[in-house]
Amino acid sequence: MGPIVRESSHLGATVTPLAGAGQRLAVGGPPLAGDVPDVGRARDAKPEARLERTLLYVARTPDPLLCAYLKSRGWEIATARTVHEASRLVKPEAAYAGIVDLTGFAPREFAGLETILRLQQMGWIALTDDSRLTDAEVRRLIRHYCFDYVHVPVAHATLDYLVGHAFGMVSLCDLDTPAAASQDEDEMVGTCEAMQQLFRTIRKVANTDATVFISGESGTGKELTALAIHERSARRKATFVPINCGAIPHHLLQSELFGYERGAFTGANQRKIGRVESANGGTLFLDEIGDLPLESQASLLRFLQEGKIERLGGHEQIPVDVRIISATHVDLEAAMRDGRFRADLFHRLCVLRVDEPPLRARGKDIEILAHHVLHKFKQDSARRIRGFTPDAIEAMYNYNWPGNVRELINRVRRAIVMAESKLISAEDLDLAQFTAQQTVTLAQAREAAERRAIESALLRHRHRLTEAAADLGISRVTLYRLMGAHGLRDEKTFFGGEAENQAELPPDGQD
Repeated sequence: MGPIVRESSHLGATVTPLAGAGQRLAVGGPPLAGDVPDVGRARDAKPEARLERTLLYVARTPDPLLCAYLKSRGWEIATARTVHEASRLVKPEAAYAGIVDLTGFAPREFAGLETILRLQQMGWIALTDDSRLTDAEVRRLIRHYCFDYVHVPVAHATLDYLVGHAFGMVSLCDLDTPAAASQDEDEMVGTCEAMQQLFRTIRKVANTDATVFISGESGTGKELTALAIHERSARRKATFVPINCGAIPHHLLQSELFGYERGAFTGANQRKIGRVESANGGTLFLDEIGDLPLESQASLLRFLQEGKIERLGGHEQIPVDVRIISATHVDLEAAMRDGRFRADLFHRLCVLRVDEPPLRARGKDIEILAHHVLHKFKQDSARRIRGFTPDAIEAMYNYNWPGNVRELINRVRRAIVMAESKLISAEDLDLAQFTAQQTVTLAQAREAAERRAIESALLRHRHRLTEAAADLGISRVTLYRLMGAHGLRDEKTFFGGEAENQAELPPDGQD
């Protein structure tokens, strides 16, 4: 499974459980004993013991008068206009108060905001207005991640009091304990457009009960996507049963899927319930469906058509209500042409399609993911690892990541253990050859940028060439030719009424 986010279901700009949200307290009752309106100054009796009070102000257009007032009240102000800028300002070992002005952000940016709202060391106060509060997503973000919210305009003194209270509460947390890190290893993290599109797609397909096919390279997180769909669906209270079709010997796969009766074969001393039946009422995730042998493909197709199974050695038709989600990294179109995969089964499995973006097409997410993994696993090192050197960041952007998110996690975890200093270098990541010391020609840089742009456009438009070409400002034929030049034609897909017909394309070079 390809690792990393979750919400109450695995989603968001990070799809992370809300366990940490239980530590978010609403400021609704009277102040604590000893609190006064200038709460940050009065809480500590001894000035020399007072914590440095840092406040992160996230807004599209920060209010300079508010910043000046808060500075006069003793706050160290850091302002950010974007999620990425905000994430770079936050140090994992420090406590912060936070003000987030939700009025300046578009709904499509809320998932990205969640990546910083969920940080445990942040005590957030939200600024909003009546129109924003009609949005269910805004209400959810405030309810799960903010100490309080206020309508704009608001008196500066009121904000000073609220952020002082929020800062005091988060200062009580022990930020260096392992519990302070994300408590779930099954997280999806991302703020790039490709990931935002993925999150939007997950939300849409979760509302239906149709079969879902997830396509993507190995290590991109296909099982996490399946789990996110399940946990946002009406079946979320029932079981999610994953099975890797490529990890089970072919002669055992039939009985593993559908179970068997006692005496069905030598050694069958008792009845066994198969994976399909055990997922009754819930979701069955068939990973690496492309490795399913033809015999099991026929049985699975029959089940999808009839909604009933028959255990090996039995004669009873057992009705099972289960949603099927399947995934593979192989080209099923080629497998169907070669006779290795049934076309009728494919069309049953691929009613809805989800495309997982490769890590190399996710831009700034690479750095965000690296810091996320570092923060989660830094306790693995006896040293106090603080971050990455500039050459490490550069190398991560230059590297192609064939193993995707799984490879990034493994490289960072290994570097945490092996690093000799408090900053992880490109050498610690075993990526030293991808720093500026390696000569890169302008043509190579252009070629790499062109490939990333084409991959991103194809992902955004679900591999529909006409729409992707229009997005890139080129003709459809030119896009097809460039896909061939960059070795992307094998990744081209053909689905539904939007299928692209290669026969319609003129020979390469004829625009």
